[in-house]
Amino acid sequence: MKETHISIIAKELEIKPAQVIATASLFHDGATVPFIARYRKEATGSLDEVAVAAIRDRLEQLEDLDKRRDAILKSLEERGLLSDELKMKIEQAQSVTVLEDIYLPFRPKRRTRATIAKEKGLEPLAALVFAQEEMDLENAAASFVDADKGVSSVEEALSGARDIIAEWVSEDQNGRERLRELYWAKGVIRSKIIRGKEEEGTKYKDYYEWEEPVSKAPAHRVLAIRRGESEGVLIHRVLPPEEEALALLESIFVKGGGAVSEQVKMAVHDSYKRLLGSSIEGEVRLAVKKRADEEAIRVFVENLRQLLLAPPLGRKTLLAIDPGFRTGCKVVCLDRQGKLLHNETIFPHFNEKGASEAGAKLKALCESFSIEAIAIGNGTAGRETESFVKGMGLPGKINIVMVNESGASIYSASETAREEFPEHDVTVRGSVSIGRRLMDPLAELVKIDAKSIGVGQYQHDVDQTSLKKSLDDVVMSCVNGVGVEVNTASKQLLTYVSGLGPQLARSIVDYRNEHGPFVSREELKKVPRLGPKAFEQAAGFLRIQDGENPLDRSAVHPESYSIVYKMAQDIGCGPAELMREAELRRKIDLANYAAGNVGMPTLNDIMAELARPGRDPRQQFEAFEFDSGINKIEDVQPGMRLPGIVTNITAFGVFVDIGVHQDGLVHISELADRFVKDPSRIVKVHQKVTVTVLDVDIQRKRISLSMKSAGQPKTDAKQKINDKEKAPAIEKKPARPEKEKRPARFSNNPFYEAFKKK
Repeated sequence: MKETHISIIAKELEIKPAQVIATASLFHDGATVPFIARYRKEATGSLDEVAVAAIRDRLEQLEDLDKRRDAILKSLEERGLLSDELKMKIEQAQSVTVLEDIYLPFRPKRRTRATIAKEKGLEPLAALVFAQEEMDLENAAASFVDADKGVSSVEEALSGARDIIAEWVSEDQNGRERLRELYWAKGVIRSKIIRGKEEEGTKYKDYYEWEEPVSKAPAHRVLAIRRGESEGVLIHRVLPPEEEALALLESIFVKGGGAVSEQVKMAVHDSYKRLLGSSIEGEVRLAVKKRADEEAIRVFVENLRQLLLAPPLGRKTLLAIDPGFRTGCKVVCLDRQGKLLHNETIFPHFNEKGASEAGAKLKALCESFSIEAIAIGNGTAGRETESFVKGMGLPGKINIVMVNESGASIYSASETAREEFPEHDVTVRGSVSIGRRLMDPLAELVKIDAKSIGVGQYQHDVDQTSLKKSLDDVVMSCVNGVGVEVNTASKQLLTYVSGLGPQLARSIVDYRNEHGPFVSREELKKVPRLGPKAFEQAAGFLRIQDGENPLDRSAVHPESYSIVYKMAQDIGCGPAELMREAELRRKIDLANYAAGNVGMPTLNDIMAELARPGRDPRQQFEAFEFDSGINKIEDVQPGMRLPGIVTNITAFGVFVDIGVHQDGLVHISELADRFVKDPSRIVKVHQKVTVTVLDVDIQRKRISLSMKSAGQPKTDAKQKINDKEKAPAIEKKPARPEKEKRPARFSNNPFYEAFKKK
């Protein structure tokens, strides 16, 4: 790694060069972000996952910049164009944009008007004109008239010279940089409907005649406009004030007011309209798209993190129902490990006889399999099925929970589902997925393409490579943060464990199937192709609840077991007793065990794990119920106060499921009684909220909601909001500002903030 890279990253992240070096070295040795952040705190100075990932990504960017730099230098050297001055400028370039601006005049070109003029021998004339010194322009140009070379008049000679000057202007580094700044400062995005597409593009009606400053255009509008353009409905441009752009370029290139300078002015105008303007516009369009992509990916990643870390019900014997009207409800029974025990179809909504038979079957299944909870998908017939099940008179100890089934159909038709249930059809697989995601959302959702889960914002329009990398990062972070029970985990879940991947995950499952459950972490070393490096990376995140060694169910890494053994020995007990008795742990002086690469950060983590071995960072599961009288959109009326669950967060607002098969939108302006810049600071995905209905558009299937407290009455779903006397205002405490969680050394650093958002 280059010293320049170290200093650049250290300065941008406001950390010590030694931290960058240590982190880069660990990456070079094959370490992952979760492993470095969790088990190498002494080496990195306790950098968190955000900072570790920022170092990784910045290193990749700088390496890519160096590769491009080397390719440019090689190209110039091979063509004999590399001077010492040019080489120095290229080596000092700190961004791809600057690098490409320097290289632009030397880039191999297709045949242009300027190259044709040069072929006619007009480059010396262009140089004379561009110098803008006093001269007889007519006589100077006349000397270049040569019919054999295709220059038959003075005007043709001057026209060719202007073409050459126009290209010089378009390739000038200073001019490009200044114009680029103008685009960002005063440019606007303009979109228009393509004539004749008005009926076809009604969903883009807001953008038929739209204009917004480039600097302020939010991600969702940029991506919506670009999607409309890709569908052949809209056309959009990014433009600066033209007069100001021309005046700017004239101030750079035009030196006087005489006839010669007038030729340069004409060339500058031509360059802007034919070459430079479109070039910078293309750059800015791509940059705006990249900025929008980053924001959309940030929103998607944060939503996905919250969804993956949703509270699990835990290991329960479950009955899961995939609801339906005509085709019936698919029912499955699962044991505490999520294993399929039974499946059948009932028809509670077909007729009275079907309902009676369905009720009898469900009661029998609940008794036969000792059912502890019932999961019901929230799709078609979901609320009706929920009402039916709740009306059966089942024991109160059985929780009845509506489950978001987004993506269940994708899973049921996937290769993963076919591999798990080769003898069952897609309806059974979908029901199993609904039940399992209630038990453990994280373990089940990792089997589904994240883009199918329904928490993204224009996820199909953003850069797919960046999106996949960010989604993989957040899934790996969540999986390793929670930890994985190696004896029950699926191959898909194990794939995201630090140091494993698909092949080793399969090897672990195959070994487990052949030899039975693992009895210790040490036994993992017997898995084919799982070498010392993979074991080091993965072991601390894998749990064995009923293993021989009590430490195997904790996040204490095997490399630190000897420390725990020494602690226990010093106070005359065993590791199990140390984990069980807080009084024994209080006798330990951690300073006595700090040595070599083990410092207080690791020792503090060890003590925290001994106190709560294998603790799950997710919150406790709480049952939720929709309003019993509201089952379809036609039941919803303005003024109603309804319970709901946040299903998706976007830059413009929050979508809330109120139990009518159509999520309502709480616009960002209706999220709180104060200004809200980022909806994710107000609510989280899967959060339970209470909303007020503002408007219902049944034809367009749109529900407008509000979460504001001021002036909202305490009404139930059947009481109108305008009933002032019966609806006193609700009083709520003002929301506390969210505390910053990042370390102080990263405060006010825009580069760190960008990576934290990512």
